[in-house]
Amino acid sequence: MRNQRRDFLRYSALLGSGLLLAKLPLGASDFFEVAKKNKYGVQLWTLRDILGKDTWNILSKLGKAGYRSIESFEGPNGVYWGKSPKEFSAFLKDNGMSMPSIHCNVFENFDKKVAEAAESGVQYVLCPWLGPQKTIDDFKKVADRFNDMGAICKKNGLRFGYHNHDYSFKILDGEIPQQVLMDQTDATLVDFEMDIYWVVTAGADPIDWLSRYPNRFRLAHVKDRSKNPGSDNGQNSVVLGTGSIDFAKILKAGQKNGVKQWIVEQEANYGAGPLESCIASIDYLKKM
Repeated sequence: MRNQRRDFLRYSALLGSGLLLAKLPLGASDFFEVAKKNKYGVQLWTLRDILGKDTWNILSKLGKAGYRSIESFEGPNGVYWGKSPKEFSAFLKDNGMSMPSIHCNVFENFDKKVAEAAESGVQYVLCPWLGPQKTIDDFKKVADRFNDMGAICKKNGLRFGYHNHDYSFKILDGEIPQQVLMDQTDATLVDFEMDIYWVVTAGADPIDWLSRYPNRFRLAHVKDRSKNPGSDNGQNSVVLGTGSIDFAKILKAGQKNGVKQWIVEQEANYGAGPLESCIASIDYLKKM
């Protein structure tokens, strides 16, 4: 660990001095290019149990920990936590952060939510949950709806996207729903956010999907999976670096294939607490 930290500090100094990235070891230039551009964010769902009690202090601490963006979700106080879109955006800016993406229920009041997102400076409006469908034809109908939503977002200067869970990578009627969604949506209108944890949980290979669909996965949830998972997959996420997923390889593949935002998320097993887990996770990414 001492050597890893020494190397991290050395590489950071090289970047800061403007020396050639070619001098870095193989793969290091990819990682530090991500870090240099401050692309690490955090999905606020990780903090859902505590955020409403001390919202602004917690968000400020995320900025101090090194997060440069957040991805909000539609909770009891809305996507903007009781503030107007512009007020929320201004608060984040004051704390060194931005909000490139949001999760919300896209099947209700979609036009209004898109307009508010545009007002706040959001780039991506994302469908966080679709749920298992009865037939593959149902997924094909969803793809058509996603195209329509993508067109609405595009008119407002935004992008529409879908965040996966494990069910879309499981064979249904002889086909893989995720493939149907990606093949039958217009790439000029619909992007995707890969939840790496759920891809692995489904038994699929994130690198294979990133390679097969370059520039379609524009965002990714960086979420680790327990080395000893139980039967409840909702309880198997852990602090980054303590699980079984090889993020060094996946981040490199994502960088190569068009991922623009890396977003830390954790759903369970917080240890000292959700905020502490977020800090430990970004520390892992910094020291990888």
